[in-house]
Amino acid sequence: MSAGRWVLGTAGVALMGVGAWLLADTRTPWDVVVWLGGAVVLHDAVVAPLVLGLGLLVARTGTARGVVRGALVVAGGLTLVALPVLLAPRRPSNPSVLPLDYTRNWLLLLAAVAVGALLVAVAPAVGRRLRGWWPGRRLRGWRAGRRLRVRLRRWRSGRRLRGGRRRVP
Repeated sequence: MSAGRWVLGTAGVALMGVGAWLLADTRTPWDVVVWLGGAVVLHDAVVAPLVLGLGLLVARTGTARGVVRGALVVAGGLTLVALPVLLAPRRPSNPSVLPLDYTRNWLLLLAAVAVGALLVAVAPAVGRRLRGWWPGRRLRGWRAGRRLRVRLRRWRSGRRLRGGRRRVP
């Protein structure tokens, strides 16, 4: 295994130890157990079937279905983590308990996930288009005109290009 995996594994085990220590220090561990049980039930009964159903609907879309499914899984996880704060009462007695607009921040995160998924889905098509745009590539320097003429002549004639590739008309 690489050194990075060892570092990440060690950090993960250390964080699990901190979590176990904090759980042992809690005065009411039953509330934590109920919350974790509710999170498992909510995930298995609501979030997972919803994401899988949407994934089946998305399976009919073309090449971006893996990206859309990944974005749905990330959005489901974000929603699951944010749900306790989203369902909290609007006005707590202590205003410093929930000082931010969590609904807005959750929607911004979902929008960021959607934009990221869109960029990941569009990137291969843009790359293919740019790679195919060979004859009009900009060449710099005083030899640019000659290089371009030689490349265009080879490209049009179908002779071998750089790297042994053959241009098929």
